[in-house]
Parts: sequence; structure tokens; C-alpha cells
Amino acid sequence: MGHSKQIRILLLNDMEKLEKTLFRVEQGFELQFRLGPTLQGKAVTVHTNYPFPGQAFHREKFRPLDWEHPSGREDDSDKHCALHLQQAGSFHYYFLQGRGGGYIVVDPILRVGADDRVLPLDCVALQTFLAKCLGPFDEWESRLRVAKESGYNMIHLTPLQTLGQSRSCYSLANQLELNPDFSRPNKKYTWDDVGQLVQKLKKEWNILCITDVVYNHTATNSRWIQDHPESAYNLVNSPHLKPAWVLDRALWHLSCDVAAGRYRDRGVPALIENEHHMHCVRKIIWEDVFPKIQLWEFFQVDVDKAVKQFRGLLTQGNRKVATPPDAQRHLEIIQDPEYRRLGCAVDMNLALATFIRAGGNRKVATPPDAQRHLEIIQDPEYRRLGCAVDMNHALATFIPHNNGPGAIDECCDWFRKRVEELNAEKRQLVNSHQEQAVNCVLGNVFYERLAGHGPKLGPITRKDPLVTRYFTFPFEEASLSAEEAVIHRPDKACFLMAHNGWVMGDDPLRNFAEPGSNVYLRRELICWGDSVKLRYGQKPEDCPYLWAHMRKYTEITATHFQGVRLDNCHSTPLHVAEYMLDAARKLQPNLYVVAELFTGSEELDNIFVTRLGISSLIREAMSAHNSHEEGRLVYRYGGEPVGSFVQPCLRPLMPAIAHALFMDITHDNECPIVHRSAYDALPSAAIVSMACCASGSTRGYDELVPHQVGLCAVFSKWNPGASPTDTGEVNFQSGILAARRAINSLHQELGAGGFIQVYVDQVDEDIVAVTRHSPSSHQSVVAVCRTAFRNPKTSFYSKEVPQMCIPGKIEEVVLEARTIERNTKPYKKDETSINGMPNVTVETREHIQLHESKIVKQAGVTTKGPNEYIQEIEFENLSPGSVIVFRVSLDPHAQVAVGILRNHLTQFSPHFKAGSLVVDNSDPILQVPFASIASGLTLAELNQVLYRCEAEEREDGGGCYDVPRWSPLKYAGLQESVHQIVRHEGFFEDEMRYFIELAEYAVDCPPGVGKWLQAMFFYLKQIPRYLIPCYFDAILIGTYTTLLDTAWKQMSSFVQNGSTFVKHLSLGSVQMCGVGRFPCLPRLSPALPDVPYRLNEATREREQCCVSLAAGLPHFSSGIFRCWGRDTFIALRGLLLLTGRYMEARNIILAFAGTLRHGLIPNLLGEGTCARYNCRDAVWWWLQCVQDYCRLVPGGLDLLRCPVARLYPTDDSAPLPAGTVDQPLFEVIQEALQRHLQGIQFRERNAGPQIDRNMKDEGFNITAGVDEETGFVFGGNRFNCGTDGSAVEIVGLSKSAVRWLLELSRKNIFPYREVTVRRHGKTVKVSYEEWDRKIQDNFEKLFYVSEDPSDPNEKNPDLVHKRGIYKDSYGASSPWCDYQLRPNFTIAMVVAPELFTAEKAWKALAMAEEKLLGPLGMRTLDPDDMVYCGVYDNALDNDNYNLAKGFNYHQGPEWLWPVGYFLRAKLYFSKLMGPETNAKTIFLVKNVLSRHYVHLERSPWKGLPELTNENGQHCPFSCETQAWSIATVLETLYDL
Repeated sequence: MGHSKQIRILLLNDMEKLEKTLFRVEQGFELQFRLGPTLQGKAVTVHTNYPFPGQAFHREKFRPLDWEHPSGREDDSDKHCALHLQQAGSFHYYFLQGRGGGYIVVDPILRVGADDRVLPLDCVALQTFLAKCLGPFDEWESRLRVAKESGYNMIHLTPLQTLGQSRSCYSLANQLELNPDFSRPNKKYTWDDVGQLVQKLKKEWNILCITDVVYNHTATNSRWIQDHPESAYNLVNSPHLKPAWVLDRALWHLSCDVAAGRYRDRGVPALIENEHHMHCVRKIIWEDVFPKIQLWEFFQVDVDKAVKQFRGLLTQGNRKVATPPDAQRHLEIIQDPEYRRLGCAVDMNLALATFIRAGGNRKVATPPDAQRHLEIIQDPEYRRLGCAVDMNHALATFIPHNNGPGAIDECCDWFRKRVEELNAEKRQLVNSHQEQAVNCVLGNVFYERLAGHGPKLGPITRKDPLVTRYFTFPFEEASLSAEEAVIHRPDKACFLMAHNGWVMGDDPLRNFAEPGSNVYLRRELICWGDSVKLRYGQKPEDCPYLWAHMRKYTEITATHFQGVRLDNCHSTPLHVAEYMLDAARKLQPNLYVVAELFTGSEELDNIFVTRLGISSLIREAMSAHNSHEEGRLVYRYGGEPVGSFVQPCLRPLMPAIAHALFMDITHDNECPIVHRSAYDALPSAAIVSMACCASGSTRGYDELVPHQVGLCAVFSKWNPGASPTDTGEVNFQSGILAARRAINSLHQELGAGGFIQVYVDQVDEDIVAVTRHSPSSHQSVVAVCRTAFRNPKTSFYSKEVPQMCIPGKIEEVVLEARTIERNTKPYKKDETSINGMPNVTVETREHIQLHESKIVKQAGVTTKGPNEYIQEIEFENLSPGSVIVFRVSLDPHAQVAVGILRNHLTQFSPHFKAGSLVVDNSDPILQVPFASIASGLTLAELNQVLYRCEAEEREDGGGCYDVPRWSPLKYAGLQESVHQIVRHEGFFEDEMRYFIELAEYAVDCPPGVGKWLQAMFFYLKQIPRYLIPCYFDAILIGTYTTLLDTAWKQMSSFVQNGSTFVKHLSLGSVQMCGVGRFPCLPRLSPALPDVPYRLNEATREREQCCVSLAAGLPHFSSGIFRCWGRDTFIALRGLLLLTGRYMEARNIILAFAGTLRHGLIPNLLGEGTCARYNCRDAVWWWLQCVQDYCRLVPGGLDLLRCPVARLYPTDDSAPLPAGTVDQPLFEVIQEALQRHLQGIQFRERNAGPQIDRNMKDEGFNITAGVDEETGFVFGGNRFNCGTDGSAVEIVGLSKSAVRWLLELSRKNIFPYREVTVRRHGKTVKVSYEEWDRKIQDNFEKLFYVSEDPSDPNEKNPDLVHKRGIYKDSYGASSPWCDYQLRPNFTIAMVVAPELFTAEKAWKALAMAEEKLLGPLGMRTLDPDDMVYCGVYDNALDNDNYNLAKGFNYHQGPEWLWPVGYFLRAKLYFSKLMGPETNAKTIFLVKNVLSRHYVHLERSPWKGLPELTNENGQHCPFSCETQAWSIATVLETLYDL
């Protein structure tokens, strides 16, 4: 059974910065960081600021995490470091000095009630109260009780602090003081009183309370801001705002003049009523205001002053000639930091360098280089004409040609001209700012005074000016010029503060009040004239008072409330909000943080959510323009789809969307009744509440208040006995309160009951049906809501409502509610209390039977398919503004089937325990745990259940499945053909039904597995179709993972204790090793024990059924092309010996031994009788595997005495039946070596096109032998394998074999110490000791290409093109072939490392790494070679001999299996080169292998390919999974 602890895995990849990706987890989860492929093999340390258990969180305090190695091996695939998350908030992680990183958001755990029970986030039902409308504090309970009675469990209070002059909820005069309006004349209330009430609500009412925190601004009349003006953006600490302030004052004076009627004769009256008035305003601003204030002067240089300074510098007698400036530097205006008019300057040094004197009699100065720019330097105080230019640059740019006055004058003229040009550029820039400012001003005027949806403020007055002022001016008004003088007096300018606001479409991560932003100058701010923007700086030291003041404000809030709403979050500096929330979480660890963001981008939203640890983002249904969009919002924010697959407890951490607090209306938006209708309140509230997330509303919505709540009125109190027409009191007769209670109750029930799946059905234009489904009980709740975006009184709604089909059995009507009118007086706004519409209410009925419904006309039962029961609902009173909610369960028959399925699935996952049903009459096979059934399967049978490709299946008379509208499947077994396909999006209905039939058919081979699956499918077919994918997936995932565990349990400890990578690679052994309908191996000796047999279905005779090893899938998987000598024995050590499949390895070794002929074993086995002996190296790979078997297998030396059934006792004998001639294996080995020393020469049998139509005739002639002088095995045929001579890998393999036999003979284990041959007519004995010594003495002398060009051992120095390498062969008929760089020498390094000098070997490996190592494989030829071609195309048929018919098979394409030998060689020799080199090599090996891991996981074949084209590109002619590729990577991991 799977574990129930929730573990999430986050893969780390180099350069992957995920600050814009949201990762959400819950407390109690374990988070594991694992290395992705780009990091495996690198020294990576993960740092995080998540604290040690029991320690406090400090954002800037990071700690390294320790790596854990579950397998205890040097393999990075499972290496991880873990965090056990028990603390809410946002936590940062990074690695590689910040080259990668991100944030983890841990959700808070909310608790309510005296028993502190958990309130899940999805159960939150929040109601917002405007605090200023609550009245005196001692009346709060009676007003807040409305929320309790309406079923809300969270109250959001707008700020409770003292408000500013505007009385706006968010313009706070004193953040530390409770609003005195809540106190009585004889009773002052404090924060402690508020805290006690909040605790009472939590403990007794089961309601949590949150409130706002406002960090961006404070009220203009805040007393503390006058004492600490440095806390605001003012003209002292932000002089760049001076030009904007001048414009703001000019617009104020214009507004006052318009209000006084001074512009009436120019077409602008105080009451602006049309476009003509607007046009006149524009004209006046351009003609009167801008020319008067001359804003460009703040960015310009005083030309006369600059020229005078420049002239003075030019005429200084002792002035040194400045170094000419960089050609890229230009003379520019330097901005005056005080922004004084004409206060800018230019760099005089640059000016002098530009117009510098030179000798000679020429009178005309040379114009400056066009590339040498003089630029204006902004005056930091922003004084008029206070900017400057860089005079050094000017002197280096403007150069007079003599010392005469005329030259000086002309040079100064050039300088003047350039400065005037710079000033003109600045004026043009300011002009563009002014154009935008005018457009923004007029846009604001249009909205406030002309727009139909605007406030229509009426005449321009001092109270309602032309535009809102951007800055404070706490002094007596004067003329504009007199007021401007104040900005240069710090004692007064510090009180000229910038108001706050928001900027449409602005970058929320940019502070629009900082230097570099022109928002205030361009009038782009939607300004809040009652508040000033706060200036924190980057750290508390930048503004100590402000940080301390706001921290104390935060701590008061966190002390008394369970959560906060971040007001204006998108404009709050992130570092400020982080600091404050850290302080809050110290006091309230499970702080619930909500915010509303207006970034316009989910990625930007995520930056705020991840950095601040926001628990829920506010989403609003009022943003929907129709019911379809409202339904889409539910689907987007409201849960996972119905019928979603069951997820394992251990799984990857996936990016999430922010948890939603989905509100029907927020408190700062207009009343929905105005934009929609009163009838829409109920259905929209129901739709919102059916989302699987937090839901919310605003006080006044439920009472149907037909205007935006605010001003001085107070909320009504709760009074059960009040009349609907009473003002000041409400109860369940008011508005939709009765329905709201039912809706909120249902919302919390669904959230707590695990109804996490959501389906939204747009029934028609106005009707939305939302289904919430429980994946454990399979109960559903379906809410059918008829919206009323248009007023039913004035708009047409059809009386014909479409029928609805609801799958399953309707247990009850949870709620039916209709918005109706009642006969009362029409609505009249009350001046003292906030009252709703008395003439509109809801008629509700709860928990009734279907036949009692007044909305449903009739309900019928039908079926769709054999096991799907559907109730057809016909409505009669589903009028606009109506809601009906059904509770639906599966029909009883399907419910039983689901319960039985869940009961039997609990063995795979505890998730299925809920809703499971134990019955006694199910199929007996189901009473047996599936693991017990699977444990009886052999690995060969698992090959049949899990794998088998098309060709393998066809050989048995079957085939893989071709699902409609799907690509043909790779395997007939469970590996790819079922469990991955079934999770594909859109895989449903026809495909699913087809798959169930095929799955039943497919598993009939191993009887227990087949019967178990068929019994499960019997119940599967009895459940509704929308549940079939989920349970089909669960059945197959459970069986699949159990079968994998079964396979691994039958393998070696190396596999069982290995990493995930090792285990998945080891499945290549199951994938490649199987038994088909026809035996692929020759029969073994009857005298050999423990040989598997079976009954032949056709002949009814007993026959051997030994496992054979396929070379690769799909091309080499069946028939005579399944088994190849070279492939088998390159792969055998990795796939059979290292995995512990010793018996199968023994049988394959002995079967091939029986085919020995001419001293060779076949390349193509062809079941022995069709064997081809055209391969010189297969016998040496076979001997290497014999050696590996004897070394690795306990008692492995017994193999040498096992009987071998000789198929061909002599070269010319016909194939003999097994048992006719038996020999012990050691005799067969001795024969193989004797024949090589004697010399081998023959022509293949049946030579010609009948066995190979592409082979030249010479290619059928086979030769092999051993050189008498060197001991090197030679042979081959350039018309066959492309090479001849002594191949480096064969020399290495032969050295390994001879050395081993020498060791055994010395121990009297191998009975032969020498080989007897005929040479020159004489009998000669060659000892193994002599042979071993010859190879050892000659190998490096003849194979190493020395770095010394004068090396006497080098016979062909002219053919050398790379030094410090080992030759690919020695003595080839084409000598240049010897010198080709190929990866084969690494094989010799692994099997016979004693042949190599460590330093030489290491350099050769470095060359191979540089030239041959590809992404997955090794290039089979040096890319610098003239015949290199890295693309293998077996279909190419042209006259290019080197490429046609895939002749370049070994001439460049990147083979995978040599990578294993290369890496193993690197590991071996790195140990000899020292610890540091070894450590670096281990990193390299891990990094290379990580790419194989990625390919293995992503491949639909679940294997590693035979080869790739150049640079790792896919090769369509390659086997998609190859035995030796998997084997050699597995061997590398074993060595690692």
C-alpha cells in the first residue's frame, strides 16, 4: 500500500529562475529538491531561508540544505534535500550563487471555535464590512450578527484607524489609534476591546476577522507626517518632482480662474458641458499655462552662462590640454538637481576638449566630430536653467586652431550652437510630456464631468477643481511665481508632498514617484487627493521613523486579527510589504493574507503572491460581462475537473494558480444592481459560492442595497422579528439573506467534505449549472442558476427553459430559491441606516424531495449506455433570479460497483479507503492481493505483461493495438500502451471503451493477472462513463507499479537498493529478455540442470523455452534477426549479470557456446541453424561475458564445467540435435583460442545475395588469426566490416581473456596452460603466459600515437593528424585507417587497463571527450576526419559509396553504448590521477548520465536508442531502445 505522507518534488535546473512561478504547498508536506539534468554532476548547494524547526524566520538568513542519498550510491537521480514544512509564509530558495531559485508559499492553517477546529481555505465564506458604517463600538455585535446568521465564517473589516479629513476608509490619519468615532462621549474604546470582540467571534461565533493594512500612503492631515515630512515624497528629498509641482500649481490657478468665470469669454465656463468647452480648455493650457510656466527650463542650460564659463576655460593661460574624449561621449545637458529654471549645465571639461586650441594660422575652427556628443547634465536640485554640460568633454570636443581672439570666438560659437541644440532637444522632450499631460487632464475632466458612467461633478469649484491636485500646498496662496520660490526653500519645500494614486497600465514593480519616472509631470496618475505617498527608501535606515511607525501599526493589527488584506498591494513596494508581513507573522504565524492585484498579468501577480506569501487573491464576479464569463471564472478558480485522475502522494511539485477568494462584489466597486439587476444577486451569489475556493461578498449585497455603501449611514442590526419595511433592522425576510445562509452552509459543507472537483455547464445564454463532485464518495451537488444580468421587467427572457440531464440519482433538492417581488412600499434611501429594497426578496425551500419542487415540472429517468442512469429534468418556474440545487449520488448499482473497486484499490493507495465497500460475493480472485498474484510471475512472464512490441506480438499471432484517433502503440503490455495513453487529454469514450476490451484480451497470458484484471473490469464497466478514466487509470497504475516492484524484487541487491535511474534502466532487462512462440536459442544439453521447459501448443511436445536477449526494438525483436552475438554479449553483463539474472545469463552463454564454428560464434544467431559467422569480435565479447559470469556470480566458476551441446562439432558438420555431442565449456573455450592461434580462413556458407544482397563477393571471405610477434588478434575484411588489421578493442578483449585464463590455469581451475598449433609444418606450443606477455609488451608501443614526432615506433608519421591518442587499429590494409580517432580504445581501457600508462590514457580520454562525446552517444569517427558523416540514412540510394545504403553506419553517427565504456574508463583512470581529478570526473559522469535519464523518462519506448545522428538528433533508422545502450549505462552506474 502506498504511503499517505504528501511529498512534492521540485527539480532544479541551471539558470532556471522561477520567481514568477507559484509553488503552493500545505503545512505538513515534505518538499524535496532534486537535481535536474542540467545540474547532475555539479557541486550544487541549495540555500533557503526556511528556518530550522523551532527557530524564528529571518528573511535574510539562509542556510544550506544537506543532501540525502537514499540508495547510498554516487548517483544524482535520487539525491535530494528535504524541507519538512510546518510554518506558513513565503520562503526563498536559491542555488549556484543565485543562478537558479524561486519561492515556496506555504498555506496557513486557520482555526475557529472553542475547540480550535480547522477551517479549510476552500471553506472560507467572507463578508466585508465598511468599518465606518458600524457605528459605536458597543453596537457592533448586533450589526456583525447579520454575518453570523447569514452563514459567513470570516469578516473583513476595512481599516479601524482614525480616518483623514476625506472620511475615506483608506485615508488614515493615525495608523496607531482606534477611530474615536467608535467611542461614546463617556466611554473610550481601545484596541484591547476590539481584540476581545474578535476573540469572541472566533470562539463563540466560529468567525475569523481580518482587516486591511495600508502601507502606501497616509492622510494628508496626518499629524505625524507634518512632524516627519521625510516620510513622504516631497520637493526636498525628491527634487525631480519640482517641474510636476509647478505644473500642478499652474493647473490649480487655472481651475480657480475658471471657477471665478475669468475664462468664460474664451469659451470655458465653470460648468463644462460639451466637447467645445473641452477644446477651449486644451487651447488655454497650450496658449496660457505652458508658455507661462516654461517647464523646459528645468531641463536646460543657461547658454550665456555656459559659454562664458567655456570661454574662460579656453583662455586660461595655464590650462592643460584635456585628453580627447571617447568618440562615443557627447556633450549633453546636465540636469540641475534642484530643478531650477535654466539651472542645467553642460560639462565644461568636455566642451573644452571638444573645442580645444591647436597651433597653426588657420582661422576657422574644425567642426566637432559628429560622434562626440556633448550632453546636458541634469541639475540634481532641479533649478531653472540649472543644468550643466561636462566642460572636460566640451574642451576635448570643440578645438580652436590658434590662440587668436577670432578662433576663440568661433570655437565658442560652435559650443553655443551645440548647447542651443541640446536645449532644443530638451524642449522637444518636455513638449511631448506636455502633450501627454494635456490629454490626461482632459481625459480626467471628461470622466468626472461628461461621461455617462462618471460622477458628473458639476461646475468647477475650489472643492471640485478642474483636476485633482497632485501635491499638497499648506501655505497661503499667492501668485504662481511667488509660490514657485517656495520650492527652493528646504524648510518649506519639505511640506510640498506628492499625493498617491494609481497609474493605468504601469509596471507595478516600478515606483512611479522615484527618479526616472515622469508620471507626475505627464499627469498620468489617477490621484487620491486625500493622501500623500510614503517614501520608505530601500531599508529601515533610509527612513527610520516611517519603518518603525508602520511596523508598530502592523503589530497592532496582527495582535488582534487573524488575517490582513493588503490594500493597494500592486503599488506597495515589495520589500516594504515583506518586512511588515514578517513582523505580522511573528505574532500571528498562521496569518491569512489576501490581496487584490491589478497587474494585468498572471506572471506579475505571481511575483507578489510568491514574495509576500499571499494566501488568497481576490477575484470578482462583477468583472464578468455575462453569465458565460461568470461560469468561466468558476472553472478557472474553482477546483479540478470532475473525474480527474487520482494523484500519488509522492509527485512533482507543479506550478499553481493563486488560491482565489472569489467574491460576488468587492466593497470598492459599484453596486451590481445598477449594472445588472436586483434579480441577479441570488444566482450570481450561488454561482460564486459553488467554486471550490474561498468565497465572499460585501455587506449590503445580500440586503439588496441599490447603491454603493458609504457616507455616514450605518449598517442595519439583526432582529428576527423586524418587518421587511423596517429600516435599521434586518432578518431572513430581508433581501436574499435566507438564501445566503443556505448557500454559505452548502459552500462550507462542500469544502469540508472533499467536493474538490468542478464542472461548469453553460446551459443557455442565462443559465449556468455548476457541479461540485466528491472523488471519494462520488456524490455531486449540482446548482442550476438562472442569471438576470438584464432586468426581467424591461428585458425579454424566454419561458422555454432547456431540459437538463443529470447523471445519477437525485437524492434531494438541497435548495430552491426564487427572486420575487412582494407588495410593499418602493425603496426609499434612509439617511441614518443602510437599507435595502423592501419590495424584492427570495422564496426559499430547503431539503425537499424532487416531487415537492415548485421549480421542477417533472423528472424522468433514462439510460445512456448499459450502466449510466440519467435523470431528465423539465423546469416550469426557473425564472430569472432563480436557483435550484440538487444533491446527486450514483445509482445504487453503480455505487456498489464503485465501492467494490475502491475496496480492492486500497491495496495500492490509502486514498481509496473512503467510499470503499467490502462484499463477500465478489470474484474469488479479488480476495487475493494482487501483489501475491504478481509475485508468482517470472521475469520472462513480466516481459509479456509489460512489454512486447508489434513484431514480437505478431510472431505469436497477435499485434499491438491501434486505438482509433491515436497513433499505433509501442507495446502490447502495460508499459506504454495503457497507463500513459489513458492520461492523455481528450482520451475518452470510443478510445476508452476500445481500450478496456483490448486490456481484457491482452492480459490473458499470465492467468492470475488476467483473471484479476477481468474481475476488476467487470465492475469498471458498471460505473458511469465519466468515472471510467479515473478508475481505469487507478487499476492499471496499481497493477503496473506492483508488477514493477515484483520485477525488482527478483533482481540483485544492486537494483533493489539502487536509485530510480538504476531501477528504470534495469527494466531494460525485462524489456529485452523474453520467450516468444518460437525458441530463438539453440537447444541446450539435456544434461544441463534447471533448464526451463514448456508444452508446445501445436505439437503437444515438451520443448525448451529459454529467455533470449533482443538486440533492440523494434527492428531486432523477433525471428532470426532477434539475437546477435556481438549485441548479446556487449549487453549481457549489464542486463543480466548486474541485475542478478544468473540462470538466464548461463543459458545464453552456453547456447552460443554450442554454435562455435571455425573458432567463432555467430554474429547473426539465426536460431543456430541460420547463423552467420562473419564477425571477428563476437567470440571475444562472449569470452569476456564468461569471465564476468565467473567473477560476479556466486559459484560462477562452475560454469566452466557445464555441458555444451555442440551444434557443429566440426566446421563442416550438419547441425546436430542437442545432446548428441556434449563438451564442458572449458573445452569449447580452449578450441576458440586454439583456432585463433592456428589461424582462421573460410568462405561463408551460401555466400551471395541470398544471405546478403548488399555485400560484395569479397566480403564473404573470412580471415582471423594471432600475430606471432605481437600476440595481437587480427582479421576482418574491409568489404564486410569496413576495417581489417588488429582492432584495438579486440586486442584489449583478447588480452583480458588470455590474462584471465592464465590466472585460472595457475590455480588449476582451467586445465590448459597453453595452446598447440601447427606452424611451418611443425607442432608449436604457445603458452598463455607468453601470449599475455607479447600483448602487454607491444600494445602501447604500437597503438599509442606519441606526442613526440620523432618516436621511432611510429611507422607512418605522415598519416598522424592527432597525437596523444590510441590508434583504432594496427596493421590495417589501408594504413590511414589505423590513425582514425574512434571511441573503441576505451573498451580496451575497461577490460584490460593494465595495457595503458595512466597519464597517456588520461590525455587520450580528454581528446575523446573533446572530439567524440555527444549529448547521448559517442561519435563513431572524429568529426575532423575527411570521411566523417554524422547523419545515418539507411534509405539513401545514390552513387556515393561512403553514404549509400547507410554505409556510414560507423563513420560518424553517435552510438550510445560506447559512452558507457568511455565513462567507465574515465572513472578508472581518474582514480590513478588523484582525488581532485576523480571528483571532477564523477561530476562529469553524473552530468552525462543525466541526459540519458531524461531520455529514458521521456521516451515512449522507455529505453535508450541504438544511436543518434550528429549532436544528439533523432535518427529514424535507429532502434528506439537498444539492449547494449541500456546495459553499458547500467554498468557505468554500477562502477560509479
